[in-house]
Amino acid sequence: MTHHHSAPANPSRSPRISTADQTGRFGGPAAPRPHTDAELAAVIGLLTSGRPRVETVVIGHGRDDVSRATARAFAEAWQARGGAVLGQVDWPEDAASWLRPARRLTAQIPDAWVIAAAVLGFAQLARRLRHSTDFDPARTVAFAALDDPRLPALAGPGTLDGLRGATADGGTWDIHDGWITSRQRTEPSG
Repeated sequence: MTHHHSAPANPSRSPRISTADQTGRFGGPAAPRPHTDAELAAVIGLLTSGRPRVETVVIGHGRDDVSRATARAFAEAWQARGGAVLGQVDWPEDAASWLRPARRLTAQIPDAWVIAAAVLGFAQLARRLRHSTDFDPARTVAFAALDDPRLPALAGPGTLDGLRGATADGGTWDIHDGWITSRQRTEPSG
């Protein structure tokens, strides 16, 4: 198990992340890498292993090519196994307002949200989601691009507690109390 922790952003400020926080303390945002088959399988596993059963999802993704391709691959795999995609919402890495994509992402009530995005864009959106909607990070699963200690720090204390995701090698991670905990993939015993 690996723990990552970063200094939290100031939750009393506007939901927008300051330029200093975007680049100064945390470096520039990393671009998402193409998803792996193991990562896609782990995301689906996170959605199907719990109770209540997840049947409907809304997919959120950045506008970069990798995030779009990851969202498309997930939608195809989810629908092929009988799941329903209620909608897909995208957002830019930087926006004048995050309210419109936040409201679009939460306009329908899915069993879960699935996120394929870069850290900075999703951190911006997450702040608005928590300030202005009924978004629940505990009902959200993300791809490996968000397995980054900068994410809970940029989003702010408590903003993403409960968010879970997959690693590129098929492991999992989750966020609690500003910490990301990663777990290696375990091989099924035979």
